Amino acid sequence: MAFSASGGAQATISDAETSAGNRFAAGKNQKIAVFGSPFGKMIYNSSRQAIYQFDRDAGGKSRCYGACARAWPPVLTRGKPRAVRGAKQNLLGTTKRRGGATQVTYRGWPLYYYLHEQPGQVFCHNVFLNGGLWKVLRPNGTLAD
Repeated sequence: MAFSASGGAQATISDAETSAGNRFAAGKNQKIAVFGSPFGKMIYNSSRQAIYQFDRDAGGKSRCYGACARAWPPVLTRGKPRAVRGAKQNLLGTTKRRGGATQVTYRGWPLYYYLHEQPGQVFCHNVFLNGGLWKVLRPNGTLAD
């Protein structure tokens, strides 16, 4: 599928890339951290970008591709993800996406950002979009209420 900032068919973007540029690019040894939110403590990346779980994912594999992955960029890593600031290293893992990109998991759940949020914003907890329910994860890997 093609996408450009103006909405025209300019460049092909894979599920591992987004129109947001480098903000959601795969980090070397992606860092997962804990910060506060209106929903209590939750996981973010180290730049305070909120991280979400998609209830349609199963068996540690992503079911969010195409338009879903453009709206909900996967949290990607180059190398082993690292837990910082209260995140649990033993809950971090990875899964391979179609096309070969490595997506970070937390307690087995593939992780995602929401394209229309800036660092520190949490707009999409407990929201039904792109065919499923999106929730934030607590530091122990459970879903926030």
